[in-house]
Amino acid sequence: MAENAARARRFRSAAPHYLSGRQPYAGRLIRRVADLVGLGPDARVLDLGCGPGMLAGAFAPHARAVVAMDPEPAMLRIAEQTFTAPNIAYRQGSSEDLPGDLGHFRLVTMGRSFHWMDRAETLRRLDRMLVPGGAVALFDARGAQEPFDTWPERYAELVRSYRGRDRERPRTRSPEWRQHELLLLDSAFASVDLLSVFEPHEVTAAILIDRALSRSSSAPGRLGGAADQLARDIESLVAAASPDGRLREVVVSTALIGRRPGEVDT
Repeated sequence: MAENAARARRFRSAAPHYLSGRQPYAGRLIRRVADLVGLGPDARVLDLGCGPGMLAGAFAPHARAVVAMDPEPAMLRIAEQTFTAPNIAYRQGSSEDLPGDLGHFRLVTMGRSFHWMDRAETLRRLDRMLVPGGAVALFDARGAQEPFDTWPERYAELVRSYRGRDRERPRTRSPEWRQHELLLLDSAFASVDLLSVFEPHEVTAAILIDRALSRSSSAPGRLGGAADQLARDIESLVAAASPDGRLREVVVSTALIGRRPGEVDT
């Protein structure tokens, strides 16, 4: 529990930068997932590790009720202020608090949060919470670099140079790390599908600054005074790459969906 609380605190100073900085999940992807898993007027959705509520807000029109859960109060405050649909209920807590009194769900979503959890144990707990035919959906969104664009690589290198001051090694870089799809295949949700949607977007220095500061390893609370220098360096990078300060980015939104094999239509 203490370890989970420490991870939550890493995102406290990142929270104000998350919605404006992170790549969005494509609306077309949300609709495809809703159709695939059979969401409807009677369905309930759990957005686990909801952060500032991006997925909770996206799925609210497709379900009767959405429970949005996160251990970081700063994230929940932003979510409550931004996504105000009456069928969303916000709750502080983490995967360690499951199943609790949350009830049962047709869909559990996790956006860029599953890697922070005890993944195998989380899937075992969710198996008891999902109704027959229910699904787990792991979302991500990231840039797909084009060969003639060098700014994404230079931006990533710049942010990494500041993250280097954070000595904690990301778990996903461990030699023992298993990909999410392999964990799903060894769980109750062993029928696995991957959906992808590609969309062009325009980004500015302000967006890329927020993106850097939205990450736990380069959040203002981790960088201290160096956060201001990182922002200036990003502004210089964008100015050198584009005279008008606008850059093109192709974003790939993905949903890795796990369902129980005996409940999937063939």
